[in-house]
Amino acid sequence: MDQKHVVVVGGGWAGCSAAVGAIQAGAKVTLLERTDMLLGTGLVGGIMRNNGRFTATEEMMAMGGGKLFSLCDSNARHKKISFPGHDHASLYDIATTPVAVTDLLRDMGVELVFESRVNKITKTGNRIMEVQDDRGRVFAGDVFVDATGTAGPMNNCNKYGNGCAMCILRCPSYGGRISLAGLAGIEEMTGQKKDGSMGAMSGSCKLYKESLSREIQDLLNETGVAVVPVPVELTEDHLDQKACQQYALDAFKENLVLLDTGHAKLMTPFYKLETLRKIPGCENARYEDPYSGGKGNSMRYFNMAPRTDALQVVGLENLFCGGEKAGPLVGHTEAMVTGMLAGHNSVRQALGMELLGIPESLAIGDAIHHVGEMVHTIEGIGKKYTFSGSVYFDRMKEKGLYTTDVNVITARVETTGLTEVFSKDLHI
Repeated sequence: MDQKHVVVVGGGWAGCSAAVGAIQAGAKVTLLERTDMLLGTGLVGGIMRNNGRFTATEEMMAMGGGKLFSLCDSNARHKKISFPGHDHASLYDIATTPVAVTDLLRDMGVELVFESRVNKITKTGNRIMEVQDDRGRVFAGDVFVDATGTAGPMNNCNKYGNGCAMCILRCPSYGGRISLAGLAGIEEMTGQKKDGSMGAMSGSCKLYKESLSREIQDLLNETGVAVVPVPVELTEDHLDQKACQQYALDAFKENLVLLDTGHAKLMTPFYKLETLRKIPGCENARYEDPYSGGKGNSMRYFNMAPRTDALQVVGLENLFCGGEKAGPLVGHTEAMVTGMLAGHNSVRQALGMELLGIPESLAIGDAIHHVGEMVHTIEGIGKKYTFSGSVYFDRMKEKGLYTTDVNVITARVETTGLTEVFSKDLHI
């Protein structure tokens, strides 16, 4: 059987996972990344396994899609930590993890092409034939995965946010995000905030750990978490603007919640620097990414693609999507599980096989189906969904899907018949 070629556009967690899923299914894989590094917003992320993400992680491991999750575990600075509203979390190192992912993909045989911003496509009927980047390089494929995300570009941050923060997405340097589905003529959807305005702001930013007091540094290094009370007169409330509604708790307004991912991850979209420096222990505080963290952050949840539960983009035969492109699923774990399914199903489509849908008896399958339905409702498009909190974690608990018992999770996957499904070469 001829080996199929999958082209993944976007090298965040969803694109990397799609590449792993497709190459494990036996395909040749080319991954095109707009910037010079993999992981996208995962370069300033780091939170894994908190709350229901533990369940989703173990489900994916049981299904044979656990390579990237295992890599995050092995690069964790802290494991089994708690912070307000969240338990048994792991924090991966934002310095070592991107390099480890890059090495893993190359070792697996993924062709990585950096500084490749796709801005043109060639289409025949409802099939994409090839894509072209802004350097004029052309990449043909049997099937494509859109993992371009929904954050930025600069005009969205300027229009719907507080201006370009020159964040880790680095649009001024590498050009703004361009949607592959949009280039193909697909009418996409935009998320909303509670007040009905467009998009949502990234939920955290980075401080140089060395700019904080020795006491806070020691606490972060030893425990992974520092909760610093904020005097009432210095409180800033940005909770409703956050994309990450699982962290929109009063504790994140009344305190500075800091997590150690190699630097100090501040769990708020932004905080006025002058005010921040009045809080004990933060007198010398300085932002890292985003560089304008005293004013704003990247805007997300523009250009989400209509898709099926198999993550096939509606209206195109050979385009799949993962991560935020597949709907308002928030987080690295969410991007990785949708990316894995998109990459796997892209190979199934290329081989003429029936596409895989994950049953709703598993948290991953239920989340993909539920969000796919909710984005088509007025109420649902204004919400964000994640295994780790807010409305979807509540749903997980109500349906009995949340558990940290690995044996129970493994047995559930066995019941669906999907054990190691993502590890099998479909060409054989």
